[in-house]
Amino acid sequence: MVRKIWFINAIACAVVCTGLQAVTPTEPDPSNLEFQKKFLKRQVSQTMSVGRAIRSIASHYPQDIVSIVDVALTTYPDHYQEIIHAAISAQPAATEEIVQLAIRRNVSSCPNIVELAINAEPTYVDFVVQAAANATPEELDDIVRVAVLTEPDSADSIVQTLSLKHPNKIVEIMTTALNAVPYVGEYVVEALLAVFPAQKDELIRTAINNTLSEKEQQLRILHAAQNAGVEESVIRQYASNAGISVEEVNVALAE
Repeated sequence: MVRKIWFINAIACAVVCTGLQAVTPTEPDPSNLEFQKKFLKRQVSQTMSVGRAIRSIASHYPQDIVSIVDVALTTYPDHYQEIIHAAISAQPAATEEIVQLAIRRNVSSCPNIVELAINAEPTYVDFVVQAAANATPEELDDIVRVAVLTEPDSADSIVQTLSLKHPNKIVEIMTTALNAVPYVGEYVVEALLAVFPAQKDELIRTAINNTLSEKEQQLRILHAAQNAGVEESVIRQYASNAGISVEEVNVALAE
């Protein structure tokens, strides 16, 4: 019976968010919000944890996860880390909306929210960075840095996703990623060359210059440049400028 009442009230007052265009109700019904708050508190008292309460409610009412998180962040602001992690873990499909909500509620810094969300569900990293970058584009560098450090195996996807959304920031995005995690240079370059082939010269040059302390990565980047159709004479010039020997370049290009 309690579940049925909750369902009816939750549907009536849910915060509806779709994609990157979040729609916030003009004036939520205070009585419905109060009901949600009381219901959540009751669940917390029964489970002895706001995180467990979120997971329990989300398992029964997945369509209401965003409104549940909204109430939880307002009711238990000091537990925002547990709330975000539990909600995304329980309903990863709502990751983007939950990240947007947390940023709007200003529960923590945007980079911190990005880290929390990625740790909760690494496979949704693209949705996390996209939502964060759209919400706070002025923090793009920090978003890239935190994202690649948190999930370096997805660095190529992170950089590609953000560059497609912010094509005028390609060099900055790649530079930030490589400065944070130099050893992913080859994969980042390949990902960007796949969608921005016309900018291959600039991308290769930038990648080489930002991996000066990673000789092995530089050689792999040169090999990626060769695969992308960059002329050998140009590649050798990049190598020379970076202090890479002719013998090393020969080996890289012969692979």
